[in-house]
Amino acid sequence: MSNHLVVIPAFNEEANVASVVADARASLPGFDVLVIDDGSGDDTAAVARHAGARVLRLPVNSGYGVALQSGYKYAVRQGYAIVAQMDADGQHRAEFMPQLLALVQDGSADIVIGSRFLDQDGHYQPSRARKVGMSVFSAMASRIMRQHVSDPTSGYQVMRHDVARFFCSDVYPADYPDADILILLHRSGFRVAEVAVQMRMPTGKSMHSGHKSIYYVYKMFLSILVTMLRPAVEKRA
Repeated sequence: MSNHLVVIPAFNEEANVASVVADARASLPGFDVLVIDDGSGDDTAAVARHAGARVLRLPVNSGYGVALQSGYKYAVRQGYAIVAQMDADGQHRAEFMPQLLALVQDGSADIVIGSRFLDQDGHYQPSRARKVGMSVFSAMASRIMRQHVSDPTSGYQVMRHDVARFFCSDVYPADYPDADILILLHRSGFRVAEVAVQMRMPTGKSMHSGHKSIYYVYKMFLSILVTMLRPAVEKRA
């Protein structure tokens, strides 16, 4: 077994998951690949397993945060030193993962986020509504953390074992772990960094689309407020 793991949460991604697994295995040859099948109604699990991934199946669709946390719990129990994560829809390109990994391995950061907007090259163009929301939460996170945070909603990440272990606790959001969790990491003494990456525009329906976008904005504001009011959670050595 490798000492490194990449976690890929997936829900009804039978059309994309094989290429995502292949991409991860090609760009991260020293990593084990774990797909978390979040109660899919299609053949996501079988396709991922056939592509060479280990598969952990959740009995019902439990949400993005729960799927990720299941991956963290698996990583911690199996003793992985480094945990990476990327989405199963093909948006994330694994070729940039070694750049994030390098900052974790040299001790520069405890968790590194792959940012679509750090280079400001315009390759990624979200809808106007999403862009406004991202900008608001980016500004809030940057101000609270006292460092520039350009992409607080990115699920493209690499982290140390102790960050994954921190995410196994009940402080981790069950639905949308975005700006709130970055702020919590900062307040708990973890070092957060960003690296510029290129991402593809998603082809499927966003989990923040439609009426969910209103709930997401409300929930994120509330979650950030609660994060600021609660005592900082000290990280364990």
